[in-house]
This record gives sequence, structure tokens and C-alpha cells, in this order.
Amino acid sequence: MNLVYLDNNATTMVANEVFEAMIPYFSKEFGNPSSIYDLAHGANEAVKESREVIADFLGAANPKEIIFTSCGSESANMAIKGVLDVNRNKKHIITTCVEHPCVLNLYKDLEKRGYRVSWIGVDSKGDLDIGGLLEALSDDTAIVSVMMANNETGTIYPVDKIAQAVKMRNPNTKIFVDGVQAAGKIPINLKDTKIDLFGISGHKFHAPKGIGALYVKSGTMLSPLIIGGHQEKGKRAGTENVPYIVGMAAAAKLAKDSLNDELTTVKKLRDKLEKGILANVKNAVLNSKSANRVPNTTNIGFQYVEGELILLHLNDEGICASSGSACTSGSLEPSHVLRAQGVPFTSLHGSIRFSLSRYTTEEQIDYTIAKMPIIIEKLVKISPFQKELKEIFK
Repeated sequence: MNLVYLDNNATTMVANEVFEAMIPYFSKEFGNPSSIYDLAHGANEAVKESREVIADFLGAANPKEIIFTSCGSESANMAIKGVLDVNRNKKHIITTCVEHPCVLNLYKDLEKRGYRVSWIGVDSKGDLDIGGLLEALSDDTAIVSVMMANNETGTIYPVDKIAQAVKMRNPNTKIFVDGVQAAGKIPINLKDTKIDLFGISGHKFHAPKGIGALYVKSGTMLSPLIIGGHQEKGKRAGTENVPYIVGMAAAAKLAKDSLNDELTTVKKLRDKLEKGILANVKNAVLNSKSANRVPNTTNIGFQYVEGELILLHLNDEGICASSGSACTSGSLEPSHVLRAQGVPFTSLHGSIRFSLSRYTTEEQIDYTIAKMPIIIEKLVKISPFQKELKEIFK
């Protein structure tokens, strides 16, 4: 059985070119980049060059604005806690109801610690209530946090416009953007925005797990999350993970070179999968309704059928998909993103996210389209909602 991997928003395979670029830094070039002898020179140069590559990838004005981290969650925690620590007199935060758990749960924790959080909602298409966000601004607002692309539905939020509008009203309020699901999928040019902080994670664009980065606009005051040595200009202590930094830079180069394919070929395959399922499965409904989406993601609900059972049957057919965020896939709670969007109970528990990559083939999409009606037909027969399903399938 061939593997059909359609869960690229959870993680991606490491590209062969990325793996090859990393190998020397596990062995031949193993030096500590902070050391002064010749052996360390190669590692030091590799980190420097990688920082330049990531800066270019994100459209940053200066490589010094890039701090290497271990993942997107660390980048988010570093950005948010770092800003709040240098603005202790401000106790108001604005974010959305549809953030990734690494942001959502951090703000819930901060609420318990005395911060006031304004949770901004979305409409039935998943688009953000920008008017409500701007109305929530006050002189006490320390940070506004909005993801660039939603990990479950693929919805793109206009973070550039939001940052511009916020800065016009509150110039000192900082803007953090979780860019994890946007990097490598849509163009990013941070130097032309008012965004102060922007986090990414390498394993979402074919680098290994365990490496990320945080863009910090020049002049942005930020307390370090990890205190220790002088690494990363004193912003993030700990010996640099040279092989993984090199790997993320190699992946960023590939992603930038492949961006047009992402926007055309991957989108075409995503649309084919989406249309094929909706045309052939009568109880399928589209949850990813926004006109602005990353090109690789669709979220489809199957009425009166349990999502976990769908995933198990997909797995039996060699197809990998997800019922939501990878960080919450072990939970039986329905998606907070879909609940915020007002997805009805009839399909909320039966919603599946399919996320493609540039390695997805048309044959794999055809295979998935062929298998979905068979799987749903099996599950419809054992659903306790026979009366409702009979009406749908009549």
C-alpha cells in the first residue's frame, strides 16, 4: 500500500536536499559556532549565512532581526512574554478565538495571572472581525496577536492591514503574528509591514522538527525567554543547533523557489480534492469557506459521522489526514476554530482537514477521491442518526 500523506499542516517530510545540507554539520563541521579556533569557523559561517537566508525568506530588512528558536511554540512564547515583560504597566492583550493552541493557551494562562484578554471572533466563513479588534484597542493594550494563516481551515488573515490600522491608533502597541502556516505557502515581505514580531517553524516547510525562528523588528524591546549565554545577541541563550539551522535555511531556499508551484499546482490539486469529495459524498460540507486561503488546505465536514472513525478508515487505506491541529488531535473536544466559525453540530465532530504539499501527486488525490465515498458509506450505516442521514441521501 502506498502512503498518501495529506497532513502537511501537522508536519512535513524533510526534503532530500535539506537532509544533504545538514549532514556535514553532524560530523565534519561539528564545532561550536561561539568558539574562536578554526574548527568552529565553518559552523559560525553556516549560522551567519542561514540567518541571511531566513531574513530573505521572510522579507526582513536585516538578518540581525532573525533569532533562531526550537519551534513555533517557543517563538510565540518568546514574543508574547518578552513584550509583556518590558511593558509591565500594560495589562491588556488582543487576540483571536482561532489561534493555534501555543498562542491560545498562553493567553488563557495570562488571563489567570491578571491580564485582560479581548478575544476577537470570526464570521461563518472564518474571516476575522477586524472592526471588533480595532474597537478593543486601548491605551493599556500591550500586544495584538493575530495568526497569518489558520492551521485548520487555511484562512488567511490580513495581518499587514491589521498592523497598519493598530499602529495608526496605538503606535506603541506591539504586533505579533504566528506565521507558522503561512511560511512557504504565500509571499511574506515583513520589511514593508508594521509587524513587530513574526514566528515560524521549520518542520512546516520541509525542514526537520526542532528548529524555528522569530523575526524581531529592529528597535523592538524584548526580554529573553531563555537566560544564559550570549548567543543570538543575548536574546536566546543556548548553543546554536547548527545542523538544524542549516536545514531550515535550505528548506527556506527550496520553499521560496517553489512558491509559484505552491500557488498554482498545489492549489489546483487542493481544489480538485475538495470538489471531488463534495461532488461524490452527499453529506460532505465545506468548512473552509473564506475566499482568502493558503493554497494547500481544505477542511470538510461529514454530517452525522464521527471524525475519528473517518481518520481510522482513511489510515486503513494508507491515507493520512487530521481532525484539526496536530497539538490537539488527541483530544475529543471539537475544534475551537470550527466552533468559533459556527459550524453546526451535524458536521462539527465529523470534520477532516486535508493539507497538501508540493510532493503531493495527482494520482494520490484521485485515490483519495475514490476512497472517500466508500469510507463514508460504511460509516453512515453505523451512525445513530439514521433518520437525518436518510433525508440527506434520499
